[in-house]
Amino acid sequence: MFQERLRTLSEHIQTVRSIISINKKLREILFQRTAIDDLSFNENSEIASLKKIAPSLNNWQIYDHCSVVTHLYAIYENFVESIITDWILQLPNLFPNYSDLAEEIRSTHQIGVAQLLQEMKKKKSRFERLSVEDAIRGLFFGVSNSDDRYDLIPEAFLLHEQNLRKEALEKLFADAGIPKVWNWIERHRDMKRFIEEVRANENTAEGELKQLIEYRNESAHGGVVSNFLDTNTLIEVCDFTEALCCALAELITYKIVERQKSIGQLKQIGKITEWFKKPEAGVAVLNSTSLALGERVFLVNENIAYCQLAIFRSLQVDGVSQAEVQVTEEMELGLQFDVQARKDLLIYSERSFISA
Repeated sequence: MFQERLRTLSEHIQTVRSIISINKKLREILFQRTAIDDLSFNENSEIASLKKIAPSLNNWQIYDHCSVVTHLYAIYENFVESIITDWILQLPNLFPNYSDLAEEIRSTHQIGVAQLLQEMKKKKSRFERLSVEDAIRGLFFGVSNSDDRYDLIPEAFLLHEQNLRKEALEKLFADAGIPKVWNWIERHRDMKRFIEEVRANENTAEGELKQLIEYRNESAHGGVVSNFLDTNTLIEVCDFTEALCCALAELITYKIVERQKSIGQLKQIGKITEWFKKPEAGVAVLNSTSLALGERVFLVNENIAYCQLAIFRSLQVDGVSQAEVQVTEEMELGLQFDVQARKDLLIYSERSFISA
């Protein structure tokens, strides 16, 4: 799940990267004489006219800094709210009885509904599209053990006013029944790669997020920007934001996988025992199951904060490619997926998985 949201996230962040790079190239063309001298006469005239209306080099770079950090924070916050909304909407499918929900979830829901009712009375409420019935219906059905299916209103879980720094993010997720979110983020492969390879372990995920929010607040609230980020650093902030959002999406996916496993809706069918970076293939031990090319499964390992939806691109038995495989007893298969996998990932059948 969340595949479409992650695709959209990637597209939006790639757009930001592209604009950063394009603006850098335009500045080089407009402010470096050698670049202008290399252009034809007509092109030179167009560049000259652009240079007349261009801001100063310093002001242009400040504008890039402010627009990028402001937009990236908005992408991050909107993504967080979207995936928590998806999680909340899934809960009645995962916990058919309201009383089965974790106490934290029920408490947040009940307090949130009360706050929503107060907010809705304001003249310019951001919840004016909601009705009182929308706010209380699910709560009534839940606490009264009604035969009608309860539902949870996501807005009751999203009444945060603070910037989503580490502490605020942890609270938002914990109130929705997902504790220890930061522990997962720090163990996630994309975040570890960013901190180790891009930052050379000179900063932390918490420090990166804090810095992004400080830059964003300074830019959004009209403060004087004296130290703007250069092009390469802005692109690195894009990479950090994408890694953070991907880690959060995988965490919620993992929580759904774990719940479905516990209620018998999802089955572990095997484990990857060997993995080779080239040619991105491996060996897995499979139990009684049937597999086919194009089939979707979940690859999971909580210890390394990994939970991805994957599609079989290759199945081999004794080195011979197969379109379908019927496993009647434990056996080894050669495997390739459409995502990067690794050793020790557990494989879960996706056939009965709830799609978001």
